[in-house]
Amino acid sequence: MKLAISGKGGVGKTTIAAALIKSFAETHKTVYAIDADPDACLATAIGIPETIASGLKPIVEMRDLIRAKTGDGTFFTLNPQVDDVLEDYSYRFNNIRFIRMGGIKKGGSECYCRENTFLNAVVSSLLLDSNEVVVMDMGAGIEHLSRGTAKGVDLMLVVVEPSRNSINTANLVKKLAADLGIRKVRIIGNKIRSPREEEFIKGQFPPEEILGFIEFNHEIWESAMEPNSVAAGNLLAGMRKVREKILREAGDQ
Repeated sequence: MKLAISGKGGVGKTTIAAALIKSFAETHKTVYAIDADPDACLATAIGIPETIASGLKPIVEMRDLIRAKTGDGTFFTLNPQVDDVLEDYSYRFNNIRFIRMGGIKKGGSECYCRENTFLNAVVSSLLLDSNEVVVMDMGAGIEHLSRGTAKGVDLMLVVVEPSRNSINTANLVKKLAADLGIRKVRIIGNKIRSPREEEFIKGQFPPEEILGFIEFNHEIWESAMEPNSVAAGNLLAGMRKVREKILREAGDQ
């Protein structure tokens, strides 16, 4: 099962992704944690020490590797063989295999076409059994969908907060995900402070699309100032309920 987590910037997407990864690590043999967000905060959020996380090189920066897989010159293969990449370039953290996909492209530099093809092949090459799961923390907004880097996922999770802009982004993600052939898009409400805020989100989506709601958590807010900000215990408990709903959606139960 391959999951992608999206949402407007600032909604707590990476925090939710980290909690979901930790939750799946309790029940599954292997969890592939893929940081596809240029801000690259997922490693420390799942507990990898910052001294190690800062030295993990993104796959997208491995120019020689990419060119060896996709070919040199103007034309390049659209289906490179990358089966060995995840074994050689992932970081093992308990039963989590962490992969940092890319960084921010510098202004005025060439496009990411070759790299995006490579990244798509990396994700698509993961042939999973029922005891493995992939969780991709995507970049904020919709750019990753417009580039097609979320192709091949089974379920798109969109994190929303009780704001109109967040809802608008979620609806755009739903539309673009459908264009990519992603059949299931589900909503997680985050930073909920009151019943009114929960009702506001409920009023924006069909009830079957909403997986759950996570209350605003001061412990998480304060821990964000620490070098290694990790998911608080009550957030992890909430994500276990979301995990079970996801497993039912995927037919794993």
